[in-house]
Amino acid sequence: MSTATDFPGKDVQLRINVSFQEVSAYRDEKKILIITDENIFDLHREKLSQYPCIRIGAGEANKTQGTADNIIQEMLEMNIDKSWLIVGVGGGVVTDITGYVASVFKRGISLALVPTTILAMTDAALGGKNGVNVGIYKNMVGTTYRPEFILFDYSFLDTLPRAEWINGFAEIIKHACIKDTEMFSELEQHSVDHYITNRAALRELVEKNIAIKTAVVANDEFETGERYQLNFGHTFGHAIENLYGLPHGHAISIGMVMAAKISQAVSGLDASSVQKIIKLLGQYHLPISLDTDPVSVLDALKNDKKRAGDHINFVLLNRIGEASVKLLSFDRLRELLSQTAQ
Repeated sequence: MSTATDFPGKDVQLRINVSFQEVSAYRDEKKILIITDENIFDLHREKLSQYPCIRIGAGEANKTQGTADNIIQEMLEMNIDKSWLIVGVGGGVVTDITGYVASVFKRGISLALVPTTILAMTDAALGGKNGVNVGIYKNMVGTTYRPEFILFDYSFLDTLPRAEWINGFAEIIKHACIKDTEMFSELEQHSVDHYITNRAALRELVEKNIAIKTAVVANDEFETGERYQLNFGHTFGHAIENLYGLPHGHAISIGMVMAAKISQAVSGLDASSVQKIIKLLGQYHLPISLDTDPVSVLDALKNDKKRAGDHINFVLLNRIGEASVKLLSFDRLRELLSQTAQ
């Protein structure tokens, strides 16, 4: 059953549980350009090949200014003008780079997104943030730019590798940790395989996460307050991802464990909740530790977007389902890292 909803407080329509072919209902088919990666195109050629299409290499290594420049060059050669709709079809790399290109091409062209992974459906495609990486630093260059609509066609998940299901559940667990104790309890009762095989349960779970993220973004689009909470696990997680080349969800999982332990020391999160978080991440086959160099991790944080001088806005848990943000100095973080590693 198809449903439509407005992005809370914003002019973004969410088309949930609909067919990809509904893309053509929004614009003359001849005025739609698809941007996707080689893997998605090969797996879903029948859906995508009826439209003009620009394909990029798959994977985080292709999320660069050079890739964006190549897309823009192809768009110019295709005589794309501002009457066209640019549709990013793929995971977080594709949705991020498509949003970035759309925001700067001829100073802004119409954008739509079709997320094809769990991670993109529950996090990356939502919220209007986009951008490219600079060296090891994620999303250092980008804009905030709203799509006209986001279309969720769950049939794309039929070809999603199991490893990518696991990767995506890190963001779902994050949302449960910061905003929804009931969802946390539901996740404790199930497994990745339950959601892979039970699509009704999956749709309900995905739509809960869409509701959490869009409500936060509607209240704080440009990340001046509540939206910081969505970075739970991401401060150390991004540094680890950058330094050690881990999949995003794996790095964020380790970052959440570190943040939970620091929350115990700083905001009074009880020890049993820390253990529940660690157990849940392990239950969904996400890593909970990594032998890291604390000095290198802290050095990587110096270019984090949440840095404020010698301090950083760090997301803590007061309890499962309730987060807060506290300004911590790098010296204090170094001390806390040493304590929690013991």
